Amino acid sequence: MIDAAIVGLGRWGRNLVDSVQGKSGQLRFTRAVVRSPENAREFAARHGLEVTTDFGAMLADGKVQAVVLTTPHSLHAEQIVAAAAAGKPVFCEKPLALRTADAERAIEACRRAGVTLGVGYNRRFWPSMRELQRIVGGGELGEILHVEGHFSNESTGRFYTGWRDSESESPAGGMTATGVHVLDAFVSLVGPARRVHAQLVERERGGEPIDTLTAFIEFANRVSGVLCCVRTTPLYWRVHVFGRDGSAEVLGDTELVLRKTDAPPQRVGFERVDALRLELEAFAGAVANGAPYPIPFEQMLEGVAAMEAIVRSLESKGPVVLPPR
Repeated sequence: MIDAAIVGLGRWGRNLVDSVQGKSGQLRFTRAVVRSPENAREFAARHGLEVTTDFGAMLADGKVQAVVLTTPHSLHAEQIVAAAAAGKPVFCEKPLALRTADAERAIEACRRAGVTLGVGYNRRFWPSMRELQRIVGGGELGEILHVEGHFSNESTGRFYTGWRDSESESPAGGMTATGVHVLDAFVSLVGPARRVHAQLVERERGGEPIDTLTAFIEFANRVSGVLCCVRTTPLYWRVHVFGRDGSAEVLGDTELVLRKTDAPPQRVGFERVDALRLELEAFAGAVANGAPYPIPFEQMLEGVAAMEAIVRSLESKGPVVLPPR
């Protein structure tokens, strides 16, 4: 059992605690580092968490075996570097960083220290996405030609506080909240991006933002792609991979549609899983056994690089070519 500290106990931090506390035999939370202890005491007491405001003291505590970060994006790199220097494995909520240089620094710190680094792309653990990865990796679709992805939800309107209202923490519309999950799916399925051209369409604000983001992507292997995310609309997830011999489309966490020439579409359903628990247990397994976390360092960097390119494309109002990795 890995005893972990969670840094940040807002809505998502509480979701992570709820996913494993008293349920997992691999990881449990024993400490919480927060800015406002008075807002966390009831939740912490219910889950047996010791509350502190001192990040450094937590890192110095030998009883803390791992650190989980659910903090503002701009803090991730420095906190990962500090945790690695203290010999603590780190699980970091997405995005790992907003700039490639920061992601490289964080990854290098973990590599040098020999500690595990995990990133919270929980959609990778959905059964539908795992099956899509198997289909694409197994060559069932033939040569991959194009990918499309869409992730929208209404969480911006429901939880429009803190980082969601900060241009520095949440650039490019809904990218840091939703779009980075699609980027991660693209990277895992077809590899790094080579060129991106993004467009953000904003409507007049009456409180929370209403905007749509579209990014056209050319990948290093000449696969083309389109990414979309809409803020303030009901939850919707779709990742669709097109190959010479067929296509496979994921709709949410439990449905996949496989299409082949001259054959009716094949719909496959899956049992729902707790993806938050699965990603934390994958991290705990990597810490305990030395096995690699399912997202390789290179893919972590490729996702951040593509995200940064989308932001730069919006700023320049033109295409951005990424340096080869």
